[in-house]
Amino acid sequence: MELREAVRRRRMVRRFDPARPVPEEVVRDLLGLAVRAPSAGFSQGWDFVVLLDPADRARFWGAASGGGPGDAWLRGVSAAPALVLCLSDPDAYLDRYAEPDKGWVDRSPDRWPVPYWDTDTAMAAMVLLLGAEDAGLGALFFGVPAPRHDAVREALGIPAGRRLVGVVALGHEAVRTSGSARTRARRPLADVVHLGRFGVSVRP
Repeated sequence: MELREAVRRRRMVRRFDPARPVPEEVVRDLLGLAVRAPSAGFSQGWDFVVLLDPADRARFWGAASGGGPGDAWLRGVSAAPALVLCLSDPDAYLDRYAEPDKGWVDRSPDRWPVPYWDTDTAMAAMVLLLGAEDAGLGALFFGVPAPRHDAVREALGIPAGRRLVGVVALGHEAVRTSGSARTRARRPLADVVHLGRFGVSVRP
């Protein structure tokens, strides 16, 4: 599939078919693409926890949802046969930029007004989403509620220093559903692209 086609076709899937598994080798191949994403200083401060076993996924969902009954969204997404937790590692960046070729020896997070550890991990997740489209899979990127992060870390043995940027659900779409794009128009380029200075629009 051409890149332009993958970008235009990609959409978030919210209802997965639990009867159609995603083989481990397919997930491994997609993550091989994801780690080709750029990272500041080639720090590569990301980790990916892959959940293919039903018991592992159940442990995640129990920790992420607090064990409540759930809603239609949760029932649809929790049917996904593969989950990839996308973690960032701030220390990898602080260590890397304290090396001689960078020279920020104080390792202060204040030098990072934008947390590139999260940005780079999100870019890897975007590559994963596009790779899933190319592989004929449905995918969804979603976040874990802030109060549940510690519970997810504990349930899956994730070190305290890792940040849970988001989760990619992978599988085959069961039912087509509509998200916010159904009621919200895509902003035109003339509104979001500023030529030379903010407020100067490009031609439509």
